[in-house]
Amino acid sequence: MIGDVLTSSILLEALKSSYPNAELHYVINSNTLPVVINNPYLDKIIEVTPEIEKSRLKFFNFLKDIRKEKYDAVIDVYGKLGSLLISIFAKSKIKVSYHKSHTSAFFTHTIKRLKQPQHHASLAIENRLKLLEPLNIPFKNYSPKIYLKSNEIEVSKQFLESSNIDLNKDLYMISVLGSDRSKTYPFDYMARLLDEIVSVTRGQILFNYIPKQEEDAKTIYNHCNSVTQKHIFFDVYGKSLRSFLAITSHCTALIGNEGGANNMAKALNIPTFTIFSPYLNKQNWFSESEKGNNVAVHLSDYIDYSATDKVNAKKDPQTFYLKLKPELIIPDLKNFLSTLVS
Repeated sequence: MIGDVLTSSILLEALKSSYPNAELHYVINSNTLPVVINNPYLDKIIEVTPEIEKSRLKFFNFLKDIRKEKYDAVIDVYGKLGSLLISIFAKSKIKVSYHKSHTSAFFTHTIKRLKQPQHHASLAIENRLKLLEPLNIPFKNYSPKIYLKSNEIEVSKQFLESSNIDLNKDLYMISVLGSDRSKTYPFDYMARLLDEIVSVTRGQILFNYIPKQEEDAKTIYNHCNSVTQKHIFFDVYGKSLRSFLAITSHCTALIGNEGGANNMAKALNIPTFTIFSPYLNKQNWFSESEKGNNVAVHLSDYIDYSATDKVNAKKDPQTFYLKLKPELIIPDLKNFLSTLVS
């Protein structure tokens, strides 16, 4: 997943900090390439293409190429069958992965995941950095970063201006939809938040959606009042992930459902307001150290929420989403908007 690849890229900076002469290779799915392009801590990207994933023969040839590299250390962040096979084939004295029932048979070091943060970072950050302990790299709270080129930023600026967007005014990127319905705030509730954003800021609104989500995005648009609709540039969006990143770099903030877009905005140093699905654990992806430019809300912030509720929310997220009424979120949203500088 894009968010996982971006978050795991902090290991590159941490490794280069302790081993500046090390050569670092990053094995990733090809669709996630845009978030690591131009990363100065990365020496080589090894792409797993859809063709490699679908063909046993091509995957086996891929594994043989991995074996030829003769790595000094291999760090498996993913922990699934594909990455396990890559780690097994890699010739390396040091092999690190998370602790599971089977991993000790294949890795020289297995790391138990933290259940609570120890350094006021998100669990996603802290657990990844724990994988570097066998290499004697101390914890430092690294943040994922995305590196855009100046020409990418300029092209996106020209695109926005040609789309009648005034970059001297507030511009908000809205993640109106999650990766699926279990991670998507109810459509009419999201529309209420959009009405509030426009009422408070008179800002311009962009929707983050992919073509197959257009119908759902349009439904949310139709739920908004007529004033809000006039501030929404529905047909203005990035035609590729890299263009989305460049467009987002011009935004005042990104607001909406938790997902890869929020992590990418943070990596661009764009303020975020994130709505977590009721069944997710907010501290996995949000930390106390982020407070200020970034805000995240979860149902448990507003009502009593037990461990049983979290289990039930995974079975029936929409019922619990309906409890997270816009009236609960709006005061925090308005406070977030008030901290932003036009």
